Amino acid sequence: MAKLKVFYNSACPVCDAGIAAQRKRMQAGGDCPVEWVDVHRQPQTAEELNQALEPVRERLHLRDEQGQVLVGVDAFAALFAHTRGQRWLARLLRLPGLHWLAQRAYNLFARALYRWNRWRRHW
Repeated sequence: MAKLKVFYNSACPVCDAGIAAQRKRMQAGGDCPVEWVDVHRQPQTAEELNQALEPVRERLHLRDEQGQVLVGVDAFAALFAHTRGQRWLARLLRLPGLHWLAQRAYNLFARALYRWNRWRRHW
């Protein structure tokens, strides 16, 4: 089975806690192998996404089994779809109206969190 590859930023305390919780959920279910890539500790890995480092630090990125890169809400939906007990959440996030709303809310939150982290000099 191909792996999901998740690119996240451990220098952000909120992001790091969220990823730690998601990793624990996914490991407990054992449904899908995931490679977790910390772009803070391995900044060169952003090149795998053909992206500059800062956009990868700002939003969650995921490469799925087919090699497609998903960002933000779409990346979360892919993770949830592979996590026992959260598949319903993936379906919910993919509903057209809710997807649009969740995407806008996530982008606003991610931008604010990114700016806060920069201001706090987390990287």
